[in-house]
Amino acid sequence: MTEKMTEAERRADLAPLLERGWAMAEGRDAIAKTYQFADFTAAFAWMTRAALWAEKWNHHPEWCNVYRRVHVTLTTHDAGGLSALDVKLARKLDDLAQQQQGQA
Repeated sequence: MTEKMTEAERRADLAPLLERGWAMAEGRDAIAKTYQFADFTAAFAWMTRAALWAEKWNHHPEWCNVYRRVHVTLTTHDAGGLSALDVKLARKLDDLAQQQQGQA
C-alpha cells in the first residue's frame, strides 16, 4: 500500500508543483490543474500519452475533458490522500504538456 505524504514531503514536493499551476483541491487531500491545448485533437493526444504513463505506474488521474481543456485531479485513494505517486504523475503530466506545446 502506498503511504500518504508526510508534512515534510508536502513542503518539499508540492511547492514546485504549486508554482507551476497546480492547486490544492477544495475539500479534499488532492491537487488539481487545468491544462489548455490548441484544440480537441491536441487535448486528446495528450490524454492518450498521459494514460499510457498512468497505466504503466498503475496510478490513474481523475480527469474531465471539454474541447481543448483537460481538468486533472490527483490523489491516492488507497492512501487516503496525497502520496509520492501523485507528485510523480503531476510532474509527468506537466512534462508531457510542455513537450506537446513544443511540437505545436
